[in-house]
Amino acid sequence: MMNFLLRVVLFLIGLVFAASLAVAVLLLAMVWGLRYGWARLTGQPVRPWVMRFDPRHGFDRFRAAARPVEPTAADMAAAKARGEAADSPVRLRDRSPGVTDVEARPAPRGE
Repeated sequence: MMNFLLRVVLFLIGLVFAASLAVAVLLLAMVWGLRYGWARLTGQPVRPWVMRFDPRHGFDRFRAAARPVEPTAADMAAAKARGEAADSPVRLRDRSPGVTDVEARPAPRGE
């Protein structure tokens, strides 16, 4: 009995899915028909719905990601204002206060 109920429930779920898919297709067909009718009514050419795709754009996207990005003038000005190197964000100025555990002594003079 339980096996039969499971089959009925799965069949009903399949019917709901098929009905929703049919409604979506009918709505799309209705929109396309209205668009076609409006174009014919106004005398405009009927243009198909086309998704333009150029395979080169995918390769260009990944090729551009591999190139290092040059800093802009604003990046260079901001880096100089922070005291960092403008050409590389890795080289930073020395922000440590210096060595504090030794005393400074005068430099030896040449005798």
